Amino acid sequence: MLRSLAYSLVAFVAVLGSLPPVSLAADAPPSSKPNVIVILADDLGWSDTTLYGTTRFYQTPNVERLARRGMTFTRAYSASPLCSPTRSALLTGLSPARTGITAPNCHLPQVVLEAKVAASGPPDQKAVMPQPVTRLKTEYRTLAESLKDAGYATAHFGKWHLGSEPYSPLQQGFDADVPHWSGPGPAGSYVAPWKFKDFHHDPAVPDQHIEDRMAQEAAAFIEQHKDRPFFLNYWMFSVHAPFDAKQSLISKHRGRVDSTDSQRCPTYAAMVESMDEAVGTLLDTLDRLKLSDNTIVIFTSDNGGNMYNEVEGEVPTSNAPLRGGKATMFEGGTRVPCVVVAPGIASPGSRSDALIQSEDFCPTLLEILGLRPLADQKFDGASILPALHGEPLDGKAIFQYFPHNPGVPDWLPPAVSVHRDDWKLIRIFHGGEQKAHRYLLFNLRDDLGEKKNLASAEPELAGELDALISKFLAGTNAVVPLPNSAFDPARYRPEDEGKAKKSTKPNAPATKAGQADYSDPSLQGWKIRNGRAVVRSGIVTVSGPGESFLGVGTGTAGPAKVGIRIRSKSGGTGKAEWIPSGSRGQSVPFNIPAGEWQDVMVEIPADGPLGILRLYLPTQSAPVEIDHIELKGSDKSRRWDF
Repeated sequence: MLRSLAYSLVAFVAVLGSLPPVSLAADAPPSSKPNVIVILADDLGWSDTTLYGTTRFYQTPNVERLARRGMTFTRAYSASPLCSPTRSALLTGLSPARTGITAPNCHLPQVVLEAKVAASGPPDQKAVMPQPVTRLKTEYRTLAESLKDAGYATAHFGKWHLGSEPYSPLQQGFDADVPHWSGPGPAGSYVAPWKFKDFHHDPAVPDQHIEDRMAQEAAAFIEQHKDRPFFLNYWMFSVHAPFDAKQSLISKHRGRVDSTDSQRCPTYAAMVESMDEAVGTLLDTLDRLKLSDNTIVIFTSDNGGNMYNEVEGEVPTSNAPLRGGKATMFEGGTRVPCVVVAPGIASPGSRSDALIQSEDFCPTLLEILGLRPLADQKFDGASILPALHGEPLDGKAIFQYFPHNPGVPDWLPPAVSVHRDDWKLIRIFHGGEQKAHRYLLFNLRDDLGEKKNLASAEPELAGELDALISKFLAGTNAVVPLPNSAFDPARYRPEDEGKAKKSTKPNAPATKAGQADYSDPSLQGWKIRNGRAVVRSGIVTVSGPGESFLGVGTGTAGPAKVGIRIRSKSGGTGKAEWIPSGSRGQSVPFNIPAGEWQDVMVEIPADGPLGILRLYLPTQSAPVEIDHIELKGSDKSRRWDF
């Protein structure tokens, strides 16, 4: 049943993109063109697999199995410490500095196609950050488009996060897209039931894991196209938040916890195991169909491991011995696991310490497959075919451009980095005196933990590497941070650099029994008053003895509409209140029917800035559940999918 369900879903999603259903080629002769599978894990850190001898807690036998078939890269890097920029780079071979996708905001409703910098910023910041692009423009040629033009069947499975229609996989070269989802993570939980619009779990498996189902669907795609070349883009939802997993696996790993180990979260270990099992499903399918010897497989991650959430009183993972994690410019944010299986090219079980990064995969695959880029097609990456043959890539330089300061521990102000040989230089834009840049220089061979800044001790080398950065920024036409004309030295606190900012820290720790604190960023900017808010599996449950309310700063103006997907057993009357700065609040009531999920629309007749928006909820008799909230103002819109 699952196999037929998989094909019908692939065909259905193809129709959504005005494309014909993917056809089967059962009577076609086997193709000599290599198949291509790209497996991209989400937030999987360099120390989250058993490839590098850095973990005793996680178990990844199928990733090891993959490594025995190809080459493991010990110094592979993502294009960015956050996901969407890396995803765009992998597909196009272009740096985020060129595309402008420098932040993971491609799920937002605002369509921004060109990066720009405001005239000024907050007074406590020395540099003004660019406003990033929110969609992968279709004018960039993708790997999928190149392979499709070469006769490949193409399909995308899993997380996309580069834009919804008309910027979805179906407009970027893929024949099929499952589950056709543009959000930043899975829709709801990893364990069924999910909340995808047209992708449901197998009813015969009530607690099915999303990677189990996704890998089965991908395996069905492989079997349906076993007689023609195919490109399978398998971008996992794992191991991104929300942090949940199969209870059986959590229980298994809870019994293995060593309190002295920096990796000791059983839920995260269970998530890693499900990720690894999905890799095994794909390998089993290739072996069964005798396609392994004619299939290139790339396995890597979009950024470093997430060290800054809290799960069951523990951080999800540790990137030790690397410094920092996801959203930082240190090694823990950008060094990622990587295996490339290229039969007949990369020696099975081999290892390489060549410097490579996400932008390199697209030109590498085109060269291996003998496909020429278009005449006007650019790449910021370069083919790593020599490294796959076992040759060094001496003198190769790679760059990460991250002009943001997300406020997690180990954060830096807007920065760009270059790696060359054993050295790494980080330029902090206008972070020095008199608007000058500030620099961090590390010798990673001797100082993998990036503890000793050698910029002042090696000024010539720092200058040489900084010249490479300048050339890179100019060559990519990067929109770079500017000195902040509103900077106030009295407001500047250099001692706060690298310390968590409570108001911006993603997925801050939960309190007792998973209760969300009033400033818990898992509420995505909303704050709870007169009650409690718990975020689980994409649902906010609000409870309290009185009239609880959620509040948020809107940054928009009226007239406006607020759409709420809401459920209350007892029902009741709520109200939406808006409080413009310096003015008294005004409110309008809304009714919540008792029973099942309801879509409630509230009209806000404001004729100016909304200021703060409060949603008062009838929680006196029973908790109220919220699936999502969407605010449509006169000048901008925003949606919160919890």
